Amino acid sequence: MKQYEAVIKTMEANGGYATLGFLNQEVFKVANCEWKTRTPFASVRRIVQDERYFFKIRPGLWALKSYKDRLPQDILPTTPQARKAQIEYNHSYYQGLLVEMGNLKKFDTFVPNQDKNKPFLGKKLCDIVTLTKVYSFCYDSILKRAGTVDVLWFNRRKMPSKIFEVEHTTDIQNSLLKFVDLQDFFVDFFIVADSKRKYEFENKLSYGAFVDIKSRTKFMSYNDLSELHTKTFQTISIESQYNLDSQ
Repeated sequence: MKQYEAVIKTMEANGGYATLGFLNQEVFKVANCEWKTRTPFASVRRIVQDERYFFKIRPGLWALKSYKDRLPQDILPTTPQARKAQIEYNHSYYQGLLVEMGNLKKFDTFVPNQDKNKPFLGKKLCDIVTLTKVYSFCYDSILKRAGTVDVLWFNRRKMPSKIFEVEHTTDIQNSLLKFVDLQDFFVDFFIVADSKRKYEFENKLSYGAFVDIKSRTKFMSYNDLSELHTKTFQTISIESQYNLDSQ
């Protein structure tokens, strides 16, 4: 079997689409296909860019051209109703990438209750998070605020470690205010958004109200997130060969 055929077979088994990270984890398990190269992950990336067989849906998400008319509406919206809901689909997609990354890195992961039933690649976000509620690491008022964050990663001591807000269309300033409320914990803050919003992020972060969190708050573009998601799968795939723990 040729390498591109192995990628096609892996996508077909997954409903005709897959993240690059998922392909890096699953495609090398296909029988009768040899990957005689020092850079197999780069080969997979090159293969999915072959426009004869594949097309890109979102950063990090690819699909088979032969499945274009059969993909679920949350994967590739085509109806007027689905296109209207596309903002929500995009938001939950990036939440899902963050959750998968956290899980792979051995963090416990959480999304808000109002987001748990939102779709992510044929599943719901509640199907992939490890927590149904935030750990009781502080006062109830703080826990309530933490419970509104788009994605939370908790370390093995059950304390918050990474906090992410996905800003697809909403005001970045509101997320920064959440970070201010949670600044007394040893956490890193991230705004995840389209690269076009980086200037807005930097402008808002320069306000005096955010001086105490400025050095701890970073901007992550959707493209960078998809790259990190892919690289995390690659790293875990290699580490698993040597029984190495990623945290």
